Amino acid sequence: MTVFEAAALPGEPPPADSVAPRDSTPDAPTSVARLNGTIRDFIARWNTVWVEGEITSWNLRGGNVFARLKDVRSDAQISIRIWSSVRARVPADLAVGDHVIAAVKADYFVKGGDFSFIVSSMKHVGLGDQLEKLERLRAQLRHEGLFDASRKKELPFLPHLIGLITGERSDAEKDVLRNAELRWPQVRFRTAHAAVQGDRSVPEVLAALARLDADPEVDVIIIARGGGDPQTLLGFSDERLVRAVAQASTPVVSAIGHENDHPLLDDVADLRASTPTDAAKRVVPDVGEQRALIAQLRARATGRLTQRISNDIARLEQLRTRPVLRSPDPIVDDRAQEVWLLASRGRDTLTRRLDAAQRTTSELRASLRALSPAATLARGYAIAHLDDGRILTDAVDAPAGTALTVTVDRGSLRARSEGQVAEDA
Repeated sequence: MTVFEAAALPGEPPPADSVAPRDSTPDAPTSVARLNGTIRDFIARWNTVWVEGEITSWNLRGGNVFARLKDVRSDAQISIRIWSSVRARVPADLAVGDHVIAAVKADYFVKGGDFSFIVSSMKHVGLGDQLEKLERLRAQLRHEGLFDASRKKELPFLPHLIGLITGERSDAEKDVLRNAELRWPQVRFRTAHAAVQGDRSVPEVLAALARLDADPEVDVIIIARGGGDPQTLLGFSDERLVRAVAQASTPVVSAIGHENDHPLLDDVADLRASTPTDAAKRVVPDVGEQRALIAQLRARATGRLTQRISNDIARLEQLRTRPVLRSPDPIVDDRAQEVWLLASRGRDTLTRRLDAAQRTTSELRASLRALSPAATLARGYAIAHLDDGRILTDAVDAPAGTALTVTVDRGSLRARSEGQVAEDA
């Protein structure tokens, strides 16, 4: 508690800080700080209060939450603050529109004169146990891999037929159909109406999903519903529905509630849309954008092709202006003269080499003839052979009566040796 000490001087008004608010007068007013301190000290004696209301604003700044709670039956509102140390103890999915119960304690900020309530605990109305079960189921399905991005299927660029599961004559149905037709007028839908809240919701949505998933013409399925409190959206966190969507062969888009709504269907669907309107925009391409894209691509292709042709024409013109292409006759004539000179030189060289080779051959032929045994025989000599083919060079080798073959210049004859004849002195 703040303590103010009076320091009044005789004959002068007491300082404002020394005057309690209950004792203030026109001649002795209290100070703003004294007034705010008194209010704070009075409020600090209040106990914690449990209050029920609807969240109308939710602002996160520096890890702390600054929000407002509105009475569920009137326009009365209070400002609340949730410090970062308390946020870990309150549900993580709290958002604008939630119906909650909170434990609050009054707090008065002296410096700014702001009155608000500090939250020490907060929970959804009637949803405590259900939300705990929902979080356990979310953790289990995540552990099983049903939320993995690798198992999610890609949506077709332009679906020929879109399956839509929504409430009959609902705003969600109107939003999806209207926005899809605005983006692509020729879009086709096959709508399966089902209850989107209450006990009939899950069975009817399951039946509609099975019927559209079995239809071979349906390229993508949208499950759409408008916003609502967490209690009315619990059907879209049902384990049966979540597992059926995970097993569907057709891509499924979840468009449940608003941006802050987050049922389990959003996690398992192949694409999560923040609203039914967003689902139509993300499933169906915009015809205007596609036409603009095609026109842009055409312009780029035309520009590239024109540039390529222009470059090729310029290169051809450069080649045509070169001397070799503008007047090739001098170059051909110069080369023809060079070829004729080379051919003449080749012929002369070949003739000289042939003449030299012919002379060498003649000389070799003459030498061969001079050394040939036939030339010796032509001069009147003869060669005597024994029957075993040996040439007779010594008379001792041919005793009397030895058969001989005598070869002369023209032919050969048979003879017999008469023995060795004595050499004349």
